[in-house]
Amino acid sequence: MVEQHTPRSLIVTFYGAYGRSFDGAVPVSALVRLLGAAGVDAPSVRSSVSRLKRRGFLVPAKAADGSAGYEPSEEARLLLEDGDRRIYGSVPVSAEWLVAVFSVPEQERHKRHLLRSRLARLGFGSVAPGVWIAPAQLAEETEHTLERLHLTGYVELFRGAHLGFAPTAEAVARWWDLAALAKQHEEFLDLHEPALRALQSGPAPTPEAAYRAYLPALDTWRRLPYADPGLPRELLPADWPGDRAAAVFAELHARLRDAGARFVQP
Repeated sequence: MVEQHTPRSLIVTFYGAYGRSFDGAVPVSALVRLLGAAGVDAPSVRSSVSRLKRRGFLVPAKAADGSAGYEPSEEARLLLEDGDRRIYGSVPVSAEWLVAVFSVPEQERHKRHLLRSRLARLGFGSVAPGVWIAPAQLAEETEHTLERLHLTGYVELFRGAHLGFAPTAEAVARWWDLAALAKQHEEFLDLHEPALRALQSGPAPTPEAAYRAYLPALDTWRRLPYADPGLPRELLPADWPGDRAAAVFAELHARLRDAGARFVQP
């Protein structure tokens, strides 16, 4: 299996992992160098930065040395901070559920599509038309997302227990496509577990090698905690591969992230 990483996705991943630690904006020259080390050529870096600027993710700013650079917008910083809690597993799994109920007038149906797509991207499962559900630990991030998109006027959020009538594990299997989620975890393991075994049995990587290994691993992993929103383990199949995938990423993170930082800012 060949892993695919778009330049734009790698730039977002770079800012999430390393870009916010710069003193000021990341110089354009540093972006070209560091994304080049990850296999992205300079024209692709520049065109992807331009697209991220148009989308409001990046804003131009002066770097510490006075050169031209880019930093995340305030909205992007909030998005990355929400991502930190999700991607690095710092939010405990809740026994309660978060239910989003929404109603959008027909003349604003484009907002209905936006609501559905954003709830799905946050990891919500669909219970019924206009009724979506997620583990309750996603409440704060969901509120932030709806506020950023100015959609709070269309949604009511509720928090509580599932009372039936089907067993909760059966209901969860209807609300989420668990087979598809398991396949994503297995694909991550196929791609990155061999790299971890090599790290465990070999010498410590150089800073550049650590960076080259960490950025694509993070770029792949950061999507998984959104597809799989942290469902209670007792409601998942006994052979669930998500536990092993999370453990593999956690060890890759521990072994590579800080070592890679020494290449990013020598």
